[in-house]
Amino acid sequence: MNQTEHHTSAPHIAIEPWAISEPEFNPSQAALHETLFTLGNGQIGVRGAHDEGDIWAGTAQNDVFMNGFYESEPIVYPESAYGFAKANQFIVRVPNATGITFKIDGVAFNPNVGELTEYSRRMDFQTGVLTREYVWTAESGQQVRVRSERLVSFSHMAVVAVRYAVTPLNFTGEITLISSISNLPRAVKAGDDPRVGASLGGLLNYVAFKSSDNFSAFTHRTHHSDLEVVSSAMHATAPASTSHDEQQARFVFDHIAEVGQTISIVKFAAYISSQSVSKDLMVDAAHSALSAAHAIGFDGLVAEQTTYLADFWRNANVEIGGDVSLQQGMHFSQFHLLQSAGRDGKTNIAAKGVTGAGYDGHYFWDTEIYVLPFFLHTRPEIARKLLEYRASTLDAARTRAREMAHDKGALYPWRTITGPECSSYFPAGTAQYHINADIAYAIRQYTDVTGDTSFLLEQGAEVVFETARIWPALGQFDANGQFGIYTVTGPDEYTALVNNNLFTNAMARHHMQFAVNIVAWLSKDHPATLESLREKIGLTSEEIAVWQDAAAHMKLPYDAERGLHAQDDAFFDKPVWDFANAPKDKYPLLLHYHPLVIYRHQVCKQPDVVLALLLLGHEFNNEDKKRDYDYYEAITTHDSSLSSCIFSIMAADVGYTEKAYDYFMQTARLDLDNLHHNTQHGVHAAALAGSWMSVVYGFAGMRSFGGHAKFSPFLPAQWTHYQFVIRIKKRLLQVRVEAERAVYTLLEGDALKITHKGMEIEVVAEQDCVMTL
Repeated sequence: MNQTEHHTSAPHIAIEPWAISEPEFNPSQAALHETLFTLGNGQIGVRGAHDEGDIWAGTAQNDVFMNGFYESEPIVYPESAYGFAKANQFIVRVPNATGITFKIDGVAFNPNVGELTEYSRRMDFQTGVLTREYVWTAESGQQVRVRSERLVSFSHMAVVAVRYAVTPLNFTGEITLISSISNLPRAVKAGDDPRVGASLGGLLNYVAFKSSDNFSAFTHRTHHSDLEVVSSAMHATAPASTSHDEQQARFVFDHIAEVGQTISIVKFAAYISSQSVSKDLMVDAAHSALSAAHAIGFDGLVAEQTTYLADFWRNANVEIGGDVSLQQGMHFSQFHLLQSAGRDGKTNIAAKGVTGAGYDGHYFWDTEIYVLPFFLHTRPEIARKLLEYRASTLDAARTRAREMAHDKGALYPWRTITGPECSSYFPAGTAQYHINADIAYAIRQYTDVTGDTSFLLEQGAEVVFETARIWPALGQFDANGQFGIYTVTGPDEYTALVNNNLFTNAMARHHMQFAVNIVAWLSKDHPATLESLREKIGLTSEEIAVWQDAAAHMKLPYDAERGLHAQDDAFFDKPVWDFANAPKDKYPLLLHYHPLVIYRHQVCKQPDVVLALLLLGHEFNNEDKKRDYDYYEAITTHDSSLSSCIFSIMAADVGYTEKAYDYFMQTARLDLDNLHHNTQHGVHAAALAGSWMSVVYGFAGMRSFGGHAKFSPFLPAQWTHYQFVIRIKKRLLQVRVEAERAVYTLLEGDALKITHKGMEIEVVAEQDCVMTL
């Protein structure tokens, strides 16, 4: 991809640094824009459909989602076997309480009739407000200007607010505004694409409707998971009339408006689920949330939102000088990450965030390996909550381990919402045992980078110990004394059920070493905690010795003759995929070839060995890294959105600066330009985080093994500079890279020792530390 290709690939989105906007309505882009213009706060996600709903051409999912609110159903296998995942959990749309439309003299608005002009819509990353405006001329010739503003509050986690205004431009007449709460059914089927979830409508059973004064609330219940949700509304002024049935409530506001007189309503909606509030208190909780929002008012909520985001950007902003398109991509990515992450310790971040039902709303390893680093260095309190979610599902992981014939320990699911394994395809699901090591790796990163050991003491050590117990059960020592791990799948889902997957083995080694280190630390500094854990989980000295021995003798497949790490024991024995003659329309391969056809070849969907080189880079020498990178890049299709960012970072690591930039360009605007052609089903959360990683880990070369930050920065030739801030052990460090120098500035906290290109330096407050590149 050349430098300018991405500037013209998405003409439907205007290029600007702090917002996305569409200058005209295009039905062919409507489904995509529903994802891009989603507003959320980690708990609620309101897709960017229009206030007036399905009447707009191209509308696909005029939906609202709640993070972790799910339905369940049995997985039906025509040919089942012991230990297969028993039930699927999938995110379901909740009633849409944001809808508003209007009538002129009794004639309902219809964008497909009459004429639509002066249309614009804009999502502002600094205010968190989605603003839309248009002029509509009815068939009668009556003309109105419509303006709406929407936000999902970061300060009031249950609240969505809408301000909707209609102004007659050439007539005096009756303007009727109709607000609604709707649970009307809709279904989007996945077809043959496993990446698309089933956003099923009509799955919620009516329980009750309550209305009093200016407050109305539905209660609905799922069929099988027995979850309830209250969807409620309150308006700044009471409606003239209210009506409802079991699936929809309507609130009518009648006005006689003169030319130029604006008629408006402000609507506050609130969502409460039984996952956070007991069922008998949900309606009261919704009323309290709406009363608080009503008292603050729409402008007050906007002010709060702006303040919240100003603090976020102060701690997270990545500035790029020289390419507005990429700057927009960075801000879009960071904003959507903030919108998508659960922060209550009970929810996580789904592969599609809160923007859609892709992948059924499941949580994957994306959180620990891709998303958590961003929050770790920008909002560490959110990073901790994401880890607390994993700790909260430890019992389910223990249950899964027993199902998989492990008499002790815990095995985390490949995909889930509340803890049980939901992956029905075990070769690329349950077999990815590396999820255990990924979680342990994230716990270590959190502890090292923040310096906060409380999570490790309260929950993390138990998770690390229980998950480490699985590794000895997966393998054994061979005749040469090496420890091998058998019949697993690594990150590359185009290779499955192998022996000694390098990534898995290397991460398992790190995992067991970390577990042994925790035991030593607890024994020295917190003996009572260690004794309590020993008693609780039956941890023995013999187990700890096995971890230490297995880690010390872990097999990492290596072809000494070629100087290459093999992805697994048999990887180099297979023929290389015939890339030269593979039709371009057969990518991604998973949609055009049976898995067995793919498994028989050397072909990678995404980085496997190359990812190990990043996460555990201090364990590999530079020469091996370069040879491994060259080999695996040539056989990787990048059919996964998790791929390009890692290849960007490692290209920078081995000195391929232009490749690093090219891969970054494929990451930074992946969703804005819909490069994988499925963003209409939701953003790619891992790729969003990968954009941040590519700048900080790639171009700036930051590594923080052991909590000590090391930098090896360079400036892409296309940029004038870049700048970012990171948190390390209660310090806030600003890093600015220009053509010939890097400037390190301590914005908060005590003096910090870091390493710049092999030289250790100390950064102190109020004094820029200037280093040459």
